[in-house]
Amino acid sequence: MSAQSDLVSLFAPGTAVVDGELVIGGVPATRLAAEFGTPAYVIDEGYLRTRVRAYRDGLAARWPNSRVYFASKSFPSTPIYRVMAEEGIGVDVAGGGEIVMALAGGVPGADLLLHGNAKTDAELRMALEAGVGLIVIDNFRDIERIEELASTPVDVLVRVRPNVGAATHVAMATATDASKFGLRLDDAREAIRRIEASSSLVMKGLHVHVGSQILQAAPFAEAIAAIGTLGDFEIYDLGGGLGERYTYSDPELSLDDYLDAVVDAARAALPADARILLEPGRSLVARAGCTLYEVVNVKASDSPLAPTFVAVNGGMADNLEVSLYGQRFEATVVDAVGGGEPVTLVGRHCESGDMLAEDVLLQSPEPGDIVAVPVTGAYCFTMSNNYNGALRPPVVFVAEGQARAVVRRETYADLIVRDMPI
Repeated sequence: MSAQSDLVSLFAPGTAVVDGELVIGGVPATRLAAEFGTPAYVIDEGYLRTRVRAYRDGLAARWPNSRVYFASKSFPSTPIYRVMAEEGIGVDVAGGGEIVMALAGGVPGADLLLHGNAKTDAELRMALEAGVGLIVIDNFRDIERIEELASTPVDVLVRVRPNVGAATHVAMATATDASKFGLRLDDAREAIRRIEASSSLVMKGLHVHVGSQILQAAPFAEAIAAIGTLGDFEIYDLGGGLGERYTYSDPELSLDDYLDAVVDAARAALPADARILLEPGRSLVARAGCTLYEVVNVKASDSPLAPTFVAVNGGMADNLEVSLYGQRFEATVVDAVGGGEPVTLVGRHCESGDMLAEDVLLQSPEPGDIVAVPVTGAYCFTMSNNYNGALRPPVVFVAEGQARAVVRRETYADLIVRDMPI
């Protein structure tokens, strides 16, 4: 593959270079920057819907009694919830705000699944009033509070922490003994006993989630085998966790290979008539998204210790993945795609750690150039913030040559709208 094709392969399928320019969802990147400004999150809606269907239909073909739930913490936005509702999958929410947005996006309450290691009484009441289909029990206190709050029986799953690790960032590993989530196997057995004895909760099944950005099949199979030792239940929620390629050196675990591994493990360890749930987040939305920036200045290397810094008009306010997890990203000038000389792409914020990509290849970047960073569809919008008074970017959907803003850019008025008079 050429440097250009390597780079383009990280964007949503269908992204192309036409007349020397990056074209996303049929729309030239420079046109998107001119119409919507920068920074901007660009989502290829066509690919997003294709990916949802591949998950939904791929799981159903392998295990008909199944359903996919979107792990919405990866991109909690009403337009994204609306896509998931239209495509007929469920939604995993982890707080009151996500419940509100999901309902506003047209997701029926019965299609919601509530997570959380510290659910408040207010959030539990919201879930019960919305008719949330399943609530995941993370701890014994969850059981007690649902018994106090529920007026009719509530269907629940017990989240199990089977001490299964995976090759991922420590902050993304959620099934080891060090994790704050779920119950160890012995405690899970006790939770099951209490729920089965309760008149307010209905024990529907088990939940397990190994972690995030996992590119090996073995940890998923190990976790499924572990929860299979807890008994036979109606539902087994096997979580999510499938990773994405962010950079050229990342291995790829394809969706088909992942589904094969999960279903093979389920056949070996779980009842044949059980209902299987999956909760993809990152692997649904990450590759659908990219972020556009404008180059503000280029500071040539002035010492053996300093790289050439290319500074853009965004950074850690719109992409915390680098600072938080050390995630590697690639980038390109949109009308000079692929190749070039190594530079360090940095943000505009008052932190030395405000970097988007070190040693990334860019072709002769100059102020005013538009730079695209691929694979930003997961968690970048989620964790966007107002560092240095930055305005959170718009979300732009592109499909079949058309573009539309589905979330507007913040304004300076938004920054002070919540402030109370002194």
